[in-house]
Amino acid sequence: MIDFTGKTVAVSGAAIGFGRAIALMFRDAGAKVYGCDIRDDALPALAEAGVDAQKVDLTDRAAGAAWLRGVEERSGGPVDVLVCNAGGVAGQSPKPIEDVLDEEFDRILAINLGAAMTLCRAAAPGMKKAGKGAIVTITSGAALQASLTGIQAYCSAKHALLGLTRQLAHELGPHGIRVNSIAPGFIRSNEATEKQWASYSPERQKQIVNAVALKRLGTPEEIAKGVFFLASDLASFVNGQVLSVDGGR
Repeated sequence: MIDFTGKTVAVSGAAIGFGRAIALMFRDAGAKVYGCDIRDDALPALAEAGVDAQKVDLTDRAAGAAWLRGVEERSGGPVDVLVCNAGGVAGQSPKPIEDVLDEEFDRILAINLGAAMTLCRAAAPGMKKAGKGAIVTITSGAALQASLTGIQAYCSAKHALLGLTRQLAHELGPHGIRVNSIAPGFIRSNEATEKQWASYSPERQKQIVNAVALKRLGTPEEIAKGVFFLASDLASFVNGQVLSVDGGR
């Protein structure tokens, strides 16, 4: 078992789905885990599970930066691992591009791209001073091709987040900081993905599963394992990469 005892791990969007699975995996490995989310209802359960959980709206960049600084203050040092998991479609459904409102497009970019940029920017000084660190972004298969969601802003944001990941890998690499990404396939991990899945006909659901080489959908825990690897010393020479965790397409 990889040991993260004594390490400080910060996970955004930690209350449910991928984020919760990631936070709990690091907790089980001995890390002190700090999580933030916008969901009031799910935070108490996360705290009961041993994660320092706070409500933060990451579309407010000042609030996001303040949370990261608070993590450093409470832990007594820089963050060792930052997982930029917060994202999603903001409750939106697909529509023709001519019907997309500015505020709809901008909100999805803020949640997926702006939030990650904010946390990376806040964590970088401490990691640079320490001369080490690992950042893992959660992009999507939508960072590599058109999105199953059909939502233009989501696909755009995930492509951009992958670009940010690769750029930061080159910028921060000389300081001993590795920046990589996990690109999950379609996984029923939260209310949004359950709604998306339910919107498909039985034939479409079967088609999606059959397009996976392993002939099944993955789990949040399998995404967490990918993050765990990229954050660990097993990936000490892995930088600027995207790891597709999708069962084989």
